[in-house]
Formats: sequence, C-alpha cells, structure tokens
Amino acid sequence: APDIPVIEQAYSKLSSSITVEWRAVPGATNYMLTAQDGDSFVETIVKNSPGTVTGLKPATLYRITIRSINSGGKSQPSPFRKVKTVLAAPVLSVHSPSCDSIAVSWKAVHMAAGFSVSLMRSDGLGRMLKENTTNTSLIFTNLDPGTLYTIKAYAWNANGMPGDDFTYNQRTSPNAPVDVKVAFSSGALRAVVSWMPAEGALTYSVTVSSGLLKLRCNTSSASCIVPSLQCSSEYYVSVTAYNDAGSSKPTDAVSLKTIPCAPVNISIEEDEPGHLLVSWSSVRFGHYYVVFVKSDDGLEVHCNTSYTQCHFQSDCGFTYFISVFAYNKAGQSPLGDIFNYTTAPCCPSDFRAVFTSSDTVRVTWAPVRGADLYETRAAGGSGVVLCKDTATACTLSALHCNTRYNITVYSVSEARGSNTSCAPQYVATAPCSPEIKNISKEGLSVISVLWQSNNEEGTYVVTARGEAGLWHCTSTGNSCTLMDLPCGSAFSVSAVARSPAGQSLPSYSVPLETAPCCPNALILTQVTQSVTNISWSVGMGAQTYVTTLESPEGQAKCHTLQNYCLLGCITCGTNYTVSLRAISETGLTSSCTYQGYSSNACCPSGVKLYRLSNNGIRVFWRASGETINYNADLCGSKGNFSCTPSSGLSHCDITEIPCGDVYTVVVAPVTDKRPKLTFCPKKIYS
Repeated sequence: APDIPVIEQAYSKLSSSITVEWRAVPGATNYMLTAQDGDSFVETIVKNSPGTVTGLKPATLYRITIRSINSGGKSQPSPFRKVKTVLAAPVLSVHSPSCDSIAVSWKAVHMAAGFSVSLMRSDGLGRMLKENTTNTSLIFTNLDPGTLYTIKAYAWNANGMPGDDFTYNQRTSPNAPVDVKVAFSSGALRAVVSWMPAEGALTYSVTVSSGLLKLRCNTSSASCIVPSLQCSSEYYVSVTAYNDAGSSKPTDAVSLKTIPCAPVNISIEEDEPGHLLVSWSSVRFGHYYVVFVKSDDGLEVHCNTSYTQCHFQSDCGFTYFISVFAYNKAGQSPLGDIFNYTTAPCCPSDFRAVFTSSDTVRVTWAPVRGADLYETRAAGGSGVVLCKDTATACTLSALHCNTRYNITVYSVSEARGSNTSCAPQYVATAPCSPEIKNISKEGLSVISVLWQSNNEEGTYVVTARGEAGLWHCTSTGNSCTLMDLPCGSAFSVSAVARSPAGQSLPSYSVPLETAPCCPNALILTQVTQSVTNISWSVGMGAQTYVTTLESPEGQAKCHTLQNYCLLGCITCGTNYTVSLRAISETGLTSSCTYQGYSSNACCPSGVKLYRLSNNGIRVFWRASGETINYNADLCGSKGNFSCTPSSGLSHCDITEIPCGDVYTVVVAPVTDKRPKLTFCPKKIYS
C-alpha cells in the first residue's frame, strides 16, 4: 500500500462542500477524502490534489482525513483537520412597490450574525448599492423606473466569514407614459391613442371613459385602437404602463370629442309647386350642417347652413334623395336615413303582354320618372282584377279563360296619387281547360277519349302518359282516338286546348289501364295419370291467372297468383282444349287460347306375371282401349329388360333373366313423348 498522505490545508467556500489540498504520494493512483460529522461521514474518491467533498451540511464542523490508494491497497488515514462549512445563502423574496424602489426580504439563516445585500443594474450601468444589516428585510430607493436590477445577498457568521450567495433579478415597475396623443377616425367611429414608450414597460392599457361607460384597449406596442365610440360624445383618455413588476400611475386624462350624430326628425315639404323645404333637429356638438339633394337623373345640389332648414327647387316627375350631415372639428356625422320625395309621375309607355295563359296575363312597361308603384287594372268578363307593384311588370291572375280584357296601367306616387289619364290595352286569355267526360275501349289497343270545353275555337291535344311511353291524338272537335296502346300498361290521360292566345292548363288526368298481356309460352306436363302441371311465362300487367282444361269428359280449372298450376281429375287418353285468362289487379281480363292438349293413355289393369322356362316370365294385362300399345319394363340389380307385344296382344315374354334377383315390373302405354311414363302401378317379381 502507498504511504500516508499529509493534508496541507482544508477550507470551505460553499456551504455544501470542503476542499482539501495535500502533497502527492509516490505510487498512489487515487485518494479517498473523508468528512466525518459525529457518527455520519461522507467519502469521495479523487485522482489528485486538490479534491472536494460535496453533499455536506452548511455551518457544520467536520473532521477531514485522506487516504492514498493503489493496486496494493489503501494507506492508513492521515491526521485529521477540523473544518467548518460556510453558512447557507439567504433565500430572497423581492418585489417593486413603486417605479423607483425594490423591497428585499428573506428568512433567518442558521448561525448567521449578519447579512450583506448588494444591488446593481443588470446592464452594468451606474454604481452598485450595498447594505449590511442584521435584519431580514430592506428597501432600495431612488432607482430607475422599468429597469432590470441584479440583487446579490449572503450571510456571515460571528467571525465575519461569508457564506453562499443568492442572486435574483428584479425589474422596477414602469413610469407613466408621456406625450399621449389621440387621433379620431370619423369614418369608423374609433380613436387611435399613441404615446412615447416607457422604459421597461411590457404592455399598456388604454382607458376611455364617458360617464359610467368605460372602454379598454390592451397592447404591447406604443399605440392602440379603441373602437365602437359613440357619436356626439365626450371621452377622457388615459394610459397605464405594465411590466412583470407591476403598473405605473395612469397618465393625466386627455379630452376627446367625437363627431356629431346624424341629424334626426328630418321632414320634407313641398311648400309651393317647384319648391322643397327640408328641416331637421339640432345635434349636440354640431357646428354646421350640409344638405345633399340628388335627383334620379344623377344631378346633385347641396346647401351649407348653420340653421336647421334649407330650400331647394324641384321639377315634376322626379324622385329626389335627400340626406343631411352635421359637422364639427372631429369631422362629418355618420350617414343617417336617406329620404326621398317624388313629384307627380307620368303614364307608363311601351306596354306589352309578355305571357298569357288561361287565367293569367303578365304585362310589362317602361319605367316612368317619379313613380313609386304601378297599379294595373284588368276589366272584362264579370269583374275587375287589380295588381299593385313597384316593379315595371305585373301578373294578373284569377282571370277568366277564353276572355277579352281591357287592361290599363296607372303610375302612382305616394305623394301625388295616381295618374288616371293612361290609355287601356286589350288582351285575350288562353283557352279554358277541357274536361274529359269519358274514355271507352274501341278495340284491343284502341281508346276513344271524349271531352267538353266552352272555347269558341281551338285545337285539342290528348296525351296518354305512362312508363311505356307517350301516345297522342289531336282534334278540333270534342273527341279523338288513341291507337296502338300496349297491353298490360297503365296510363294517365289528359287534354289541353291551344289557340292563338296561348295554351290552356291540362285537364285533370284520368287513369287508364289496358288489359293484361297473354303469356307467350305455355307448357303442359302430365305428372300422374290424373294430374297435369301447367306453367307459363309472365303476362305484363297480370296479377292472377285462371287456367282451364276442358273436354266432353269434364273440366279442370285453377286460379293462382303464380305462373304455374297443378290440375287434377284429368281423364287419361282424352283430348282437352286449353285456355287461360290473365287478370289485372283492378280486374281487367284477357282471354288467351292455346293449342289443344291430349292426356296420355290409361295404364293397363290386371297385370299378372307367369314363370317360363329358360329363366323367363310372361307379363299379362288388360288393355284400357283396343288401339293402345303397351310396353313392359323389368328392372333389377342385375339388369333392365323390356318387351313390346305385337299389335292387338295384351301380353309379352321376357327371357333369359338372371336368377336370384328381385325385379320391378311396370306396364305402361307406349308414347312418342319422352321420357317414358313412370306413374303406372309396379309389380314385384322375385
């Protein structure tokens, strides 16, 4: 192990550490520093001198030893040195009670005999202020407003040894802004407030007050816009500066008078022909007034006065638009109500009827000078129809169809009334709507339509409208025929009348349904000797079907929603007539006929089997008719066999049948239809 090192000196500069210096020991690679306080100690490994032990308690006496270390081990501890850590730093609480002062306070520090507090501008300008005290608070005064200061404080013990220091940056609150200016924007009723920036101010608050009303504007720049001011009002404006230390005192209030409000109670009178008198009420803060009078031809005149009335010349047939403004040093009042005054109008010109129907006429005309609205009067038939509108067009409704009307347009002024010297025009309405009285079927796809109308003249067009398309017929009388309508279709039938005056409204629609279509394909299949299955394609427009097989022996019938049906009680070997009726949802029926149907011959009766030599059997039966040929089939697991007798015989033989098997024997009529009949009775032969 290396030699014991010798401590040259040990001292504390920070409250949490002690620094040790020693002479290097030959062969030592590391050193262990130990600080002991009673039963507790702190150890630190360092490479060389000096070394520092950290993590200590402030104002505490420690015994310091050192040991040298190499690969051979550790030396014995050196003789100890007693060293006391310095005092802890005071923790400051700082604020700026005014723009030129900073107050500092702290809690008592253990073992402290006094405190030293210094203050200096953070930018290094000016001199440093330093105070020593045994108290725990003090105030620095006569400082620069809005300036950032650095405060440094430490405690010392009874021996005058300084402890750790504590540093804090604090800004003084700003001074009140100066050179406050207010610029008023008359058009937007707002004020732009500006000032010289205050040192150290971060934000500003502008207060604009008038009586109980207060408006505020906050900003970080040196100007602010205060909107929504009221006209004819006096406001007082002040500015306060703010930073993180607090606020300044408000500036002295600056007076602001806004623009006057728009004049009210404006009246316009034509005191004598050709002369207009405009008057109004006086406005607070209004120094003088200007009246603008503009006619509808674009000519404008004005009157400038300090009184509350003005006189103007006027012409007939004109509309005058009149506005009054008040003025003061702040500017012009807002635009108030614009009034108009109209002299007597003239009669409308360029009268035209631009649309005509059976109960409506739309007329237009050129606008005339001075007309506020127009009154249109239509006289004819059994009454008078009136229309009033400000537009140069009018739609006269609820007129009688096929009627000649006397139409007059009067121009009207609210001030002067109606001009009754205007000439009338004559207009005829469109024909009346026909009324369909009857729809009858003349044939399979031929429909006759009959209607009634009171028109003196006109052409009638009948339309059948449906999913299948459109069909038309035209007539000058009271009926026409629709041709080639498809079966199984639904239509809506309506009629219109046409004349030189226009086209009538369509008549009320009448529903029309054509009979359902007959199915194109019909197939009959015999299922058993007495049951036959009939199937067919879907007939357009059909909801149910009735199929009938009829013969002298009897009739079989089926009514179904499906496109197939099973018919029972069929007589074998009989010829039937086949018919089908397709029925629509409303009960319309189409009768459909098809090619006749013959049922298969009857199965034989009395089938008997007899054993023959050579592993054969003879099959006997009784024929159901003299001219029917039969075929016998023998089916087993070892093979299938058949025989057909000569014409007129009722038996046949099947030979060389494998023995030891069970066979099924069926005797059925011979048919040219395929497949073979399978519904005749079966016999078992073993």
